Amino acid sequence: MEIVYGIVLILHLIGWALVLGGAVYGLRESKMNKGMLHGILTALIAGIIMMGLGSSGVAGPEPDNIKMGIKLVIALVVTALVIVGGRREKVSKGFLGGIAGLTVVNVAIAVLW
Repeated sequence: MEIVYGIVLILHLIGWALVLGGAVYGLRESKMNKGMLHGILTALIAGIIMMGLGSSGVAGPEPDNIKMGIKLVIALVVTALVIVGGRREKVSKGFLGGIAGLTVVNVAIAVLW
């Protein structure tokens, strides 16, 4: 099961990379990248699966519920921003910067906490 956990972790990281890369790339034309929606959904679902595997004791470390709760709230906010922004023709650079900033905060919490 450790291999499954590792694969899901890789998918989780790739999802966040898609969101961050799409937001930074979108700053050029103030447009949402279509890959950002796929990236955030991949990261969100993979994170929930990792939380389940860790909580059940099957694979991965025992999760810190407060940390995971904060990360989940940030991921849900980013998901909402990506969905709302994807429905618009153009978005502001601040909007994309907010998505990029929240993505970096989520990754920083994962690494530094």
